[in-house]
Amino acid sequence: MLNGQLRNQVDQIWLKIYANGIANPLSVIEQLTYLLFAKRLDELHTAREAQANLLGTEIENPIFDKGQEQLRWSRFKDFDPEEKFAVFRDDVFPFIKSLNGRAGSSYTKFMKDAVFIIPSPALLDSVINMLDAIEMKDRDTKGDLYEYMLSKLSSSGQNGQFRTPRHIIKMMVELTAPTPKDVIADPACGTCGFLVATAEYLETHHKDMLMDEALKKHFHEEMFHGADFDSSMLRIGAMNMTLHGVESPQIVDRDSLSEAHAAERDAYTLILANPPFKGSLDYDGTAKDLLQVSKTKKTELLFLSLFLKQLKPGGRCAVIVPDGVLFGSSKAHQQIRETIVDGHKLDAVISMPSGVFKPYAGVSTAILMFTRTDSGGTDQVFFYDMTADGYSLDDKRDRIEQDDIPDILEKYKTYQTGGGDFSNKTAKAFLVSKEEIEANKYDLSINRYKEVVYEEVEYDPPLVILDQLEALEIEIQADLKELRGML
Repeated sequence: MLNGQLRNQVDQIWLKIYANGIANPLSVIEQLTYLLFAKRLDELHTAREAQANLLGTEIENPIFDKGQEQLRWSRFKDFDPEEKFAVFRDDVFPFIKSLNGRAGSSYTKFMKDAVFIIPSPALLDSVINMLDAIEMKDRDTKGDLYEYMLSKLSSSGQNGQFRTPRHIIKMMVELTAPTPKDVIADPACGTCGFLVATAEYLETHHKDMLMDEALKKHFHEEMFHGADFDSSMLRIGAMNMTLHGVESPQIVDRDSLSEAHAAERDAYTLILANPPFKGSLDYDGTAKDLLQVSKTKKTELLFLSLFLKQLKPGGRCAVIVPDGVLFGSSKAHQQIRETIVDGHKLDAVISMPSGVFKPYAGVSTAILMFTRTDSGGTDQVFFYDMTADGYSLDDKRDRIEQDDIPDILEKYKTYQTGGGDFSNKTAKAFLVSKEEIEANKYDLSINRYKEVVYEEVEYDPPLVILDQLEALEIEIQADLKELRGML
């Protein structure tokens, strides 16, 4: 966690850029990302340089060649503002764009259409000096710092980039309990929040994982897969993974729903995602096998079809969906729900309050958890009615005491281990049988099954109430008469 001083330093950098005309939060993060990457390249080269000096050998895989010293952060940061601006704009930035996947980072693969827009030498000089003053030697600090920057996207829904709240991501990761051998994907990865949280979970719960060479290689090169077709998001997502210590994640520029990428099937053991609820869709270019599961133009339904196809048999998924997916009456809506319930194993439906995605969206959402089986397996489905997530449900999203997330994690773990009594449908957590879901045309909305207990209220007989009203009227008339006399 960042301390108050570090947060303040980031805020000061942010305000400095904003005050100089770059008001779009996404653009601010992109410009800072370029600078952070330039700094990281110098750190990598310095580490390799130190190792070579220790061994008395040539530098192995140097980032910078001889004659490129001016491209190193440790060198150009001390230039005067005009020279610093010219070197970064004309030399450092083009150098980063030319790396194209080299330097041990997937980040540079997505630099083709990147644009450097910091407008003046004075601003670049200030930002570089402010970044250089932040202590970032610790990897966790770098990751937390970048996450704090990304949290500022929550106030910019006009950009169309809706970041999933980090505490919701962490809850979904804990519910699915990733293992060191999982192959994990987010086919609409955005800033890679799900993949980052999964990496953090594994490092916390499987501390010896990186001591095993095979598992270490798997973690850095084969475990994490992300796809998006927004180049800005891909750059930010790849940097997010890099700063959190994942060396070579498989982040790709791909429209996951398109026919061109229909080969990406039976590939993953775990999918975590918050796919776009709306957006443009090339229906004619959509993969035909997805339309066979659910013939629709609704992206939220097509992504569910995609996840069923991309999971390996036995693979599991946790996905955020708009409430309409749970109860929509169209043929496509019913078809995808029936497919999950009858053809595979629906594990859980967690209803979330409508304020979770504020301030930029007030839509009601839920988390669907299911396992691909190809042979059914749904027996009982765990339902939970989340009413509080630890933050106010208005636009401010201030921290509050009420928080159902710890209870959700505890109840679901108890359910998975065969314990607890979840028969009471007036409680927050309860079970619904497959037969009951079938009888309700595969409706998965929690209000269909949750029983509401109404408190009985006893009122006085009507004649007594009339007597009370009459007495009140007499009292009012007396007060009015007294007031008239005073006037």
